[in-house]
Amino acid sequence: MPGFYAKLRLSLRKEVLGLLCVKHSPASVSGCSYHHKLLVNILQANNFVNFLGNGYTLNATEIHVGCAPIHESVLFVDCLPTTVVSDYSRESCKYMGPSYIHLCCLCYKEAWDDYNRYLSDKKANEKEVWIVRQGIRKLIQAQDIHVGNIVWLRENDEVPCDLVLLGTQILRGFVMWRLMSYGLTGYESSNIPTAALDGETDLKTRLIPSACMGIDVELLHKIKGVIECPTPDKDIRRFDSNMRLFPPFLDNDVCPLTIKNTLLQSCYLRNTEWACGVAVYTGNETKLGMSRGVPEPKLTAVDAMIDKLTGAIFVFQIVVVIVLGIAGNVWKDTEARKLWYVRYPTEGPWYELLIIPLRFELLCSIMIPISIKVSLDLVKGLYAKFIDWDDQMVDVETETRSHAANTAISEDLGQVEYILTDKTGTLTENKMIFKRCCISGRFYGNENGDALTDVQLLNAVSSGSTDVIQFLKIMAICNTVIPVRSKSGDISYKAQSQDEEALVRAAARLHMAFVNKNGNILDISFNASLVRYEVLDILEFTSDRKRMSVVVKDCQSGKIFLLSKGADEAILPHAYAGQQIRTFAEAVEQYAQLGLRTLCLAWRELDHDEYQEWASMFKEANSTLVDREWRVAEVCQRLEHDFEILGVAAIEDRLQDGVPETIETLRKAGINFWMLTGDKQNTAIQIALSCNFVSPEPKGQLLMINGKTEDEVCRSLERVLLTMRITNSEPKDVAFVVDGWALEIALKHYRKAFTELAVLSRTAICCRVTPSQKAQLVELLKSCEYRTLAIGDGGNDVRMIQQADIGVGISGREGLQAARAADYSIGKFRFLRRLILVHGRYSYNRTAFLSQYSFYKSLLICFIQIFFSFISGVSGTSLFNSVSLMAYNVFYTSVPVLISVLDKDLSERTVMQHPQILFYCQAGRLLNPSTFAGWFGRSLFHAIVVFVISIHSYAFEKSEMEEVSMVALSGCIWLQAFVVALETNSFTILQHIAIWGNLVAFYVINWIVSALPSSGMYTIMFRLCKQPSYWITMILIVAAGMGPVLALKYFRYTYRSSKINILQQAERLGGPILSLGNIEPQPRSLEKDLSPLSISQPKGRNSVYEPLLSDSPNATRRSFGPGAPFDFFQPQSRLASSYTRNCKDN
Repeated sequence: MPGFYAKLRLSLRKEVLGLLCVKHSPASVSGCSYHHKLLVNILQANNFVNFLGNGYTLNATEIHVGCAPIHESVLFVDCLPTTVVSDYSRESCKYMGPSYIHLCCLCYKEAWDDYNRYLSDKKANEKEVWIVRQGIRKLIQAQDIHVGNIVWLRENDEVPCDLVLLGTQILRGFVMWRLMSYGLTGYESSNIPTAALDGETDLKTRLIPSACMGIDVELLHKIKGVIECPTPDKDIRRFDSNMRLFPPFLDNDVCPLTIKNTLLQSCYLRNTEWACGVAVYTGNETKLGMSRGVPEPKLTAVDAMIDKLTGAIFVFQIVVVIVLGIAGNVWKDTEARKLWYVRYPTEGPWYELLIIPLRFELLCSIMIPISIKVSLDLVKGLYAKFIDWDDQMVDVETETRSHAANTAISEDLGQVEYILTDKTGTLTENKMIFKRCCISGRFYGNENGDALTDVQLLNAVSSGSTDVIQFLKIMAICNTVIPVRSKSGDISYKAQSQDEEALVRAAARLHMAFVNKNGNILDISFNASLVRYEVLDILEFTSDRKRMSVVVKDCQSGKIFLLSKGADEAILPHAYAGQQIRTFAEAVEQYAQLGLRTLCLAWRELDHDEYQEWASMFKEANSTLVDREWRVAEVCQRLEHDFEILGVAAIEDRLQDGVPETIETLRKAGINFWMLTGDKQNTAIQIALSCNFVSPEPKGQLLMINGKTEDEVCRSLERVLLTMRITNSEPKDVAFVVDGWALEIALKHYRKAFTELAVLSRTAICCRVTPSQKAQLVELLKSCEYRTLAIGDGGNDVRMIQQADIGVGISGREGLQAARAADYSIGKFRFLRRLILVHGRYSYNRTAFLSQYSFYKSLLICFIQIFFSFISGVSGTSLFNSVSLMAYNVFYTSVPVLISVLDKDLSERTVMQHPQILFYCQAGRLLNPSTFAGWFGRSLFHAIVVFVISIHSYAFEKSEMEEVSMVALSGCIWLQAFVVALETNSFTILQHIAIWGNLVAFYVINWIVSALPSSGMYTIMFRLCKQPSYWITMILIVAAGMGPVLALKYFRYTYRSSKINILQQAERLGGPILSLGNIEPQPRSLEKDLSPLSISQPKGRNSVYEPLLSDSPNATRRSFGPGAPFDFFQPQSRLASSYTRNCKDN
């Protein structure tokens, strides 16, 4: 269970955090599971509820359980009864030295981080703020704010806790207004940037609740009332609450509150002279504080493999200890007691039989390298810095550099198998341009020009065509855009939706200009005349409703209108009876085939009585605390019907530069792509074709999965799976297309069949999907043990990004929310190619070498100790002294391997030109049990060479044991220097210094130690270096140890060279490689007998394909092609292999 230790680490850390920071939840006191009440400006009453204070603490104490088997072995060894063993073992505490150094390094790192957090907490807690207490304004520290206090802010002040806005003063010349969704009169607002919360850099408008409208500024400090709000949560987009002010301000009428009435912690007050609000959440219970949870740890495939290998070595270590322990006790009882100089007592203590096994446990404890955790952390940090420093991954337009927020998973970039990508803003520029439209059946704009330059449309506007004018009015009014007039008189538009901004700008170019917004009053300029509308209600867009509406009243005629825009499936079915919508549906399809985004525009006139009845229900729905969003949507649906469809607007969102080339390159690397978008099916397909997701016909083939019912989806899935079975043996590029409705049914009822389909196709196009469905698809692929990468740019991509093994966020026009939630952030999609092929591949190669070399050097010294025990009576005596053993892993062998972080087996240019070689990383060819067995065998062979030559050269020349020990240690250092040099692919001056300079440093250190009379090695190195036999021995060890390795490497390069070897030789010779052919070998662990294809039917439901798809042994079998039984796939693609990996089926 490779993920067990990561989960254990998370749970332990949460427990520690809970012990260090105990807080009382108001919900637990009030006894309500959903909400609690707080009194405004009545502090004493709130004190009885024991709300959390505003002191800010972030205890980050962490118990490290990463590389858990390594830590297990260390703890096991350190907990041995060393007082028992030390009577017979030489300085047994020497084995604990490296582990203690390692632990001290980790503790120092955590202590330094905690100290920096303490300084940050102290600075935030001691910031001074103004509050109102007992009717008097006081200056206090932020940590002393309590729930119910009224806090006063000035322009550019940081909000110290979560507040409900009570009053504000807007600076003249920059007034931004926004309407509440429940349709009361206009009211004042404040502007705040929320980048610290959601990464969006645009200013957000915050509103004063209607209950506080008209209250004099001098009376604000006397406001008293009660706020009923949810228990603290981290959802920064919801605050479904109510407020009641006590007389004389408001006679206990309920005033609904939403997130637009709040000022959240860490935001700043902009364009506002002052603002005041009541504190509702403080301390770690603010929205920001609740968001500071402990993230789920991500375990890379390399770390999982290292855990498995460590576990195997640990088992081998225990076996060796048991075998040698038994052999040692047998020799002691049969032979040792006969030797007078051994002096074993005739009767020993009760634990005598444990002494020798415990000695061997201490000797063998170095089989598992303690330094590997520190080494991996260090090199992984350097991998992240290489990404940050890469000048080829800088977006010149925005001057945005790539950034690695997670330093622990760089190797996974080189093992990515699936990329799930958003479309808008990720593949496209998210710069919306109004291109074409269809109004009342007439099409405007064509391939020669857009609709804004179409003469027919311009003439229709000039002639005052009723439908065209009404169409433009909806474009200008049905939105949440803010017009801002500059000092020069020019008008610019601030919008959170790029679609809305494109429509408003297009309407302005067609002389229907949105010029001013004063509260709920909109001024529309048309042909130099001003038309004024009052916005009564806004029915906001949601991903479920897929439309947005506004209720407006013509200030001149007094008529009330409902204006709507949205997706075709959300507008067209709600047309009034008798209206022909076929033309509009055809327009939607035509524009979608051009890759354009489409919006349908509609309207209807409302009767005053109908509106008043509906408005009361709408206000009531907005006042509910439970399921407010669902109740509001239900009430909205009661009004949005019987539309008169006016037309269709088509908006272009151009592809980013380099997107098709990037996708084509990564697909050549064997990576599969899934595009997840909320756009229409045809639009998604056209974008997919433009991006090279799938090849054009006849090589490419698209298979559609559609349906609104379970039967329809079942039949569609069956047809697609049958087609996939037939075409599986053909060299075709097959992709399937599924919409959100069919996807929901497939994941719920036919998950196994959908999973089977997913692993048989290289590409999937999922349209009209919701953010939750995106995350479900990531989880589906992860359940089949694929390495997934999710990339997006908006807030709706955050769940998908966090769910994936690797999350990549694009710093786009929708803000930085996705980038901040991701493991890596980049400026443009095209940088993903270099991130994976260069940084990911290099990181995997380097980590694979470093981890296996770390085991090699530890096994080498351990095997020598074991061999020495055979000539020392199997007594567990150590050949090496304590200083040498401690310095071996910490100093002598660490520097050369760390410098391997600069090694490159191929140049970056070659890697980018031949992406197929990424397969060797995806398949784990450089780190697996087979390669580890090679390093294990090398360490065993080198240990034999060092031990035999050292013993035969010095053991019979009346040399001291210390001299033999130093000769053996010197042989190890020499061998390892040549091993690192042999495995290094590209030498730099730093690598030469590290390898050969480390060898020189070994002698310098030992000369210094040998000069110390108290060291136990006095004059040993001086005597050895004077003897020619010592240097001859070193030459013999290197020759005997490296000769067979060089011969094996030559044989492999000459007769069994891989594609990488061919490229390396071509680079050295300077010749071009025109083609590598089909570099992709057979799928890993591909089994011929896969599970039968089946779709699980709900009870009582029959399928026309049931005989084909039944799991019953009596089911009919059909063959397609010669010798092709239906219930067994014979995939030629690597994709099908993962279905053998025990896909989980809900």
